[in-house]
Amino acid sequence: MITLSEYLMGRDQEYQKDMTPEIEANALELIDRVNLLLESFGEDRKVNSGWRPPQVNARMPNAARSSKHMLGLAVDLDDPEGDLDQWCLENENELERLRLWQEHPASTKGWCHLQSVPPKSGRRVFYP
Repeated sequence: MITLSEYLMGRDQEYQKDMTPEIEANALELIDRVNLLLESFGEDRKVNSGWRPPQVNARMPNAARSSKHMLGLAVDLDDPEGDLDQWCLENENELERLRLWQEHPASTKGWCHLQSVPPKSGRRVFYP
């Protein structure tokens, strides 16, 4: 199970001025949904990238300028073998039930990106 502390990665302390009550509420909702997904999947995963203040996001290679990570709406989970990504593709109904969206595994080798808001395309599994 993912905790808020694991998701925030200490950045709530280092970047206190960027942490808002809205971001914390978003993060808690995301974590709840992702933990339910991991329960269905049957395995835990560690957080590779959780909340990213704008300064952190700007230093991330290939990060979107308007990344959902900055608002507490996205998480990248460790998935070195791609089995969580594959499970999500095969169980899209679980993503829909939990109101989660997945970045297509072709774009996320080694991690699984999940977010709690739809992308511009509206597709449950999307390309960035």
